[in-house]
Amino acid sequence: MMRKLTVWWLLAAVALAAADWPQFRGVNATGVAEENDLPVAFNPEQNVVWKTPLPRGYSSPSLAGDRIFLTGVESEKLLTFALDRATGRVLWRREGPRPRKQELHENNHPASPTPVTDGTNVYVFFADFGLLAYGPDGNERWRLPLGPFGNPFGHGASPILAGDLVLQVCDQDAGAFLVAVDKNTGRVRWRADRPHAQRGYPTPVLYQPPKGRTQVIVAGSYQLNAYEVETGKPVWWVRGLPWQVKPTPVVAGDAVYFITYSGESDPGQQEIVPPFADALTQLDANKDGRLSKDEIVDPRAKARFEEYLDLDRTGYLEARDWEQFQLRRAGENSLRAYRLGGEGDVTERNFLWKNGRSLPNVPSPLFYRGVLYTLKEGGILASFDVKTGEILKQARLPGAPGAYYSSPVAADGKIYAISEEGKAAVIRAGAQWELLAVNNLDDGCKSTPAIAGGSIYIRTYSALYCFRKKAE
Repeated sequence: MMRKLTVWWLLAAVALAAADWPQFRGVNATGVAEENDLPVAFNPEQNVVWKTPLPRGYSSPSLAGDRIFLTGVESEKLLTFALDRATGRVLWRREGPRPRKQELHENNHPASPTPVTDGTNVYVFFADFGLLAYGPDGNERWRLPLGPFGNPFGHGASPILAGDLVLQVCDQDAGAFLVAVDKNTGRVRWRADRPHAQRGYPTPVLYQPPKGRTQVIVAGSYQLNAYEVETGKPVWWVRGLPWQVKPTPVVAGDAVYFITYSGESDPGQQEIVPPFADALTQLDANKDGRLSKDEIVDPRAKARFEEYLDLDRTGYLEARDWEQFQLRRAGENSLRAYRLGGEGDVTERNFLWKNGRSLPNVPSPLFYRGVLYTLKEGGILASFDVKTGEILKQARLPGAPGAYYSSPVAADGKIYAISEEGKAAVIRAGAQWELLAVNNLDDGCKSTPAIAGGSIYIRTYSALYCFRKKAE
């Protein structure tokens, strides 16, 4: 069974890689396409093939065959769209159920996760409901309610496919899990609890060991974990991550590269928090084996009691809350490289390097033609030596400052990066990269572009664009 799943996934990846972009950041979330002759200059008036107005959403376009899939919200309705790839015409739109409205950070959106497609059907996740599957004509194939979720910033992780399974990570302050769902029936095959995890936003990625079963890698609070795709069994893990992780890891060759950035976790800010038993001895005035807000003496901790410490919202700090606080104060921000594979805790033995400089909050790293890149707030692009972690070049992108939520993507020897205010930078890739152009999209953008079939697809706050280099 698993051998068939593995072969299917590999063949599907090869088939889709040539001309499609089936999920967040394309095949296995690499952000890389094998395309040529892509445009350097583009804007709403230049090299536009088509423009389709759409309701607001932060999900990115997924492409397969002649279809493009996105999600959005209009008049409080959760919507899934299928567009014609050649013309941008909306082929169908479907409203999903919305039994609740989850809490959200002001920079998040109810339609942030990106759809995933197998070339025929599409699978979408909304935190306000769960998973939904639609057929090629927009007919609903199945629905799976999930949640409600205890994540005050909302969700961002997108579903992925591994053979006949849809994988969705649902990290939250208490009760986090990774679920595998049969893509044909919507039946849950397995569910792996993630008791260490809190708020997490990275999309899972796949890893096929030279021998053995396919694994799914999930970055989250305090750990990077690998699970068997077939069973959900934990295989190996890396410790020492901070508590709130957003960028998606990148698998390249025999290594995984991932960024961990969270407030108060820069190198040198780590603290040793005493065991819970010691805290009870000092602070538990009524000797009930837990700590109320009134028993906390640190004014900073007292001020953040509800939002950051009392994870299960009981009004008290119990053992798990305290243990998570210990891990949070020990976690460290960095760009890390680890050798893939092994079993158990590989934090020490699989370590390759780490670098605490030039760390983005949201954008995922990019591995392209032997060089690793990060893109952080202010439009600061850095290239790294993948063997040592040394920064090769770090500089600001002139004309493209501000915040970045979209992740960089690459093809045709170029890197494409889009700021929140809609400045699209085009960079010649390389250790000593070079800025080629900055294009103004005249609209905001928090979605990651898709590249396929000689075109670049960019979703702004109000529309989806198809850009292509036109013959002169």
